[in-house]
Amino acid sequence: MIFVDSNIPMYLVGAEHPNKPRTLALLERCVGDGERLVTDVEVFQEILHRYVAIARREAISPAFEVLLAVIDEVFDVTLKDALRAKEIVLHLTGLSARDALHLAVMEGHGVHRILSFDGGFDQIPGIDRLD
Repeated sequence: MIFVDSNIPMYLVGAEHPNKPRTLALLERCVGDGERLVTDVEVFQEILHRYVAIARREAISPAFEVLLAVIDEVFDVTLKDALRAKEIVLHLTGLSARDALHLAVMEGHGVHRILSFDGGFDQIPGIDRLD
């Protein structure tokens, strides 16, 4: 199982960027290998937040569509996840609050691999970041 971070669909639908072809290649490899791809509902909120903040509302639907097209399951975020994320950020510097929440969800579902360009996950023992 591989967790898909919010930067993946945003690179796919966004403007040209060095990570765009890498993102496509990584996704094609994961799908071709039959990997089970998962995410959490917070990733959708991040897409909403980012595209509203930069006044690119027209990109919201394509980003949601591409994410839903490749994802096998979307995990809910619970109070238990938020409490675990709190513990993570209180004991670990260098990881954003949103990444701590994703990590808490991943822990709760036994996910140890993440598709992300966010290097903050590299400091987490037992987490394999694919980039």
